[in-house]
Amino acid sequence: MGEEGLRERKKRQTRRRIREVAMRLFVEHGFDKVTIAQVAAEAEVSVNTLYNYFEAKEDLVLPPDEASPQRLAAIVRERASGVSPARAVLDRLRQEVHGRERQLGLTEGFGAVFEMMRSAPTLAARLEDLGREMTEALAAQLAEETGDERDDPVLCAVAGQIGWFHSMVFAEIGRRLVAGRGPEEIAADVLRLLDAVEELLGERAFTYAVRGAREDGPLPG
Repeated sequence: MGEEGLRERKKRQTRRRIREVAMRLFVEHGFDKVTIAQVAAEAEVSVNTLYNYFEAKEDLVLPPDEASPQRLAAIVRERASGVSPARAVLDRLRQEVHGRERQLGLTEGFGAVFEMMRSAPTLAARLEDLGREMTEALAAQLAEETGDERDDPVLCAVAGQIGWFHSMVFAEIGRRLVAGRGPEEIAADVLRLLDAVEELLGERAFTYAVRGAREDGPLPG
């Protein structure tokens, strides 16, 4: 058991080292100008070893376990009784902003990382695809919970609104990072932005698909 723990720890350390090296090289030289072979050599691993940890070059920047299309659906799936999907996502974003979570980019020096990502066409396209996939997965989750058709107008509107404000938060963080604003100032701005979103969303968004108190799963919205 201890041996297995050591092996897993070494894997995590190797994975972290590869990604840290890759991010440094990408920021210094540009994503498109750095090859997988260069990352592997700098991280002192073989190219095959690197691919064992990251299936594609883009995964070094946006690893699937951190940039998952299931993010919104998972937040909704895990919400407590009495909570709507819109409320669950708003609350999670507020929690992540208060915690200065790394996936939001609320760390010193992330502005350079964001600039690198924005200037790489394949990464920009992947981010756009990711936002669309998150909304689609969320809509599928809502349809499963409520029994509504996937193309139900209210379901589509709620999923679209949630996907919109979720994407907007990341876009606004990025815009402020590029403008040279610090994490603390950005966090305060984003919290005010989320307050504005809550005021602007209609009551229907917060009453749609509220999770029931029954233990056997969510009730239809």
